[in-house]
Amino acid sequence: MAVLSMRRYGDPILRQVAAPVAAVTPEIKMLIADMSETMWAQVGIGLAAPQTGVSLRIFVMDDGKRGARALINPVVIEKSGVVREEEGCLSLPGYFAEVERAKWLRVEALDGEGQPIGFEAQGLQAKIIQHEIDHLDGVLFIDRLPPVTRDRIKKKIQKEGLAQAGRRRHAFAL
Repeated sequence: MAVLSMRRYGDPILRQVAAPVAAVTPEIKMLIADMSETMWAQVGIGLAAPQTGVSLRIFVMDDGKRGARALINPVVIEKSGVVREEEGCLSLPGYFAEVERAKWLRVEALDGEGQPIGFEAQGLQAKIIQHEIDHLDGVLFIDRLPPVTRDRIKKKIQKEGLAQAGRRRHAFAL
């Protein structure tokens, strides 16, 4: 396994809609293993393939319950409730803000072996899934902020740049 280089805010791949995965090949399985290793090396709990420069609909997550888990071609089938919690992003290190997300989800995807799965998610797991699916759709968490807050963060990034990767505050980086 290898630690992949991270794409950071401003990289055009982060704004592209990722392509569906046609088949879970040995190369896709290796990418998933490398993405898991990269997520842990970056002290993250979620990582989407576009964040590593690969425009495919894959993400890995580790919500602390069962280790790294891959979701391929994930789709939110149903959602309900609303929660506002602080989020950060490995592609925008050092920046955090409250984001509104669904409280509960029903998700369908392929697992890391290419088998269809469906499950319900809530709490931290639901937040990770929504954040990472946003990455697959070319959306960053700052896009979900009120315009004034988003503009303030963008101006701060222009003035101060991004923090060193791996530095965390009290929120998790996804």
